[in-house]
Amino acid sequence: METDATYRGTVYPWQCDHVGHMNIMWYVGKFDEANWNLFARLGLTPSYLRTSGRGMAAVQQTIAYKRELLAGDILEVKSRLLEIRDKSIRFVHEMRNAETGEIAATCEIVGVHMDRQARKSTAFAPAIRDVARRHLEPAMA
Repeated sequence: METDATYRGTVYPWQCDHVGHMNIMWYVGKFDEANWNLFARLGLTPSYLRTSGRGMAAVQQTIAYKRELLAGDILEVKSRLLEIRDKSIRFVHEMRNAETGEIAATCEIVGVHMDRQARKSTAFAPAIRDVARRHLEPAMA
């Protein structure tokens, strides 16, 4: 997959909890923003989702917290596609402290491609599956 970050940002003081580190709700929010950048690389752009009546829904999410992030820290998320199936994808985000390079958290997600009107899963278009296959981790291709 591309090595460009899917998210870059800063930890603001108001994102920290009473213990002084970034609260877990902000980890989830920053991973969510990375989702949409990853999806756009696969062709699941906002315009595609709007015009096709499709959407994406997370059905499983596993987060591992490794190092705390503090107010003022710069962070970066890089994402890797692990698996593409007919109606679902599995991918992982790695959040790092951009200054130290230390991994702060990882998040593995299974997402399902949805028909928004029918409110049920639907197959990815062949063009999207083809792009996704080109982005799979080499060991998974």
